[in-house]
Amino acid sequence: MEKVLKPLSGYLALIMALVAIGGGIFLLINADKQIVSIVIGVLLILLGVFFIKGLMIIQPNHSRVLNFFGKYVGSVKENGLFFVNPLYSSHNISLRYQNFQGQTLKVNDKMGNPIEIGAVIVWQVGDTYKAAYQVANYIDYVRTQSEAAVRHLAVSFSYDSMEDEEAEMTLRDGGDRVNKILEEELAERLEPAGILIREARISHLAYAPEIAGAMLQRQQASAIVAARIKIVEGAVGMVDLALKKLSSENIVELDDERKAAMVSNLMVVLCGEKAATPVLNAGTLYQ
Repeated sequence: MEKVLKPLSGYLALIMALVAIGGGIFLLINADKQIVSIVIGVLLILLGVFFIKGLMIIQPNHSRVLNFFGKYVGSVKENGLFFVNPLYSSHNISLRYQNFQGQTLKVNDKMGNPIEIGAVIVWQVGDTYKAAYQVANYIDYVRTQSEAAVRHLAVSFSYDSMEDEEAEMTLRDGGDRVNKILEEELAERLEPAGILIREARISHLAYAPEIAGAMLQRQQASAIVAARIKIVEGAVGMVDLALKKLSSENIVELDDERKAAMVSNLMVVLCGEKAATPVLNAGTLYQ
């Protein structure tokens, strides 16, 4: 479990190291072959080097994990110059936000259709102990588990509702809900490594090239059918309104055959893809 340390300021240790090294050099220069002065001078220099080895500079949004002969001591998350036991070994871990642009994966969705999917993940180290000691390499762990989470998301939902009409949510229409599910799964998968997920979003989603053309034609056909349904519904309403107006205002009396002819003509005009060509009828409906 992570233990945050607050080490001593390194400025005092730096001054002491410089003083010790300076004093040791001064004694060696002026020792005049006196053994005691030489020994003290050497010891002061070694003491200064010892202090310098214990100095540690931590950049903003970085941390150091300290280890003492195989035993975890703690983590330093403050930035600045610090002094720690020179016998400690340290491991630098960045606490900055990092982006992972996953490669585009080719997988089958819930209905078995091959699709291409990719995601962008923003993550950050939250627990330095877990990142350093729970996994072999936390960056590789993030990459592998992220791709596994994206694959699992793809096989859990259909690409769109065309294949699965009863689906409550699809990859294409899910939007923020799909991203939220991906974030939650990533958070669960990466928790053993002490990784925090800040954001996860689908960056690429498409049918695989081998079926993209057929699916595009199907989507176009569905759009055309839906548009035609709307046109027919509107045309029927307009025809009904026209007949009611003619009847209520006594503009003209139409028998069933004339009404049928009028309905046929109006439907052709309203539902046709091209503008209707007027035809002048010099006779009557019955001639």
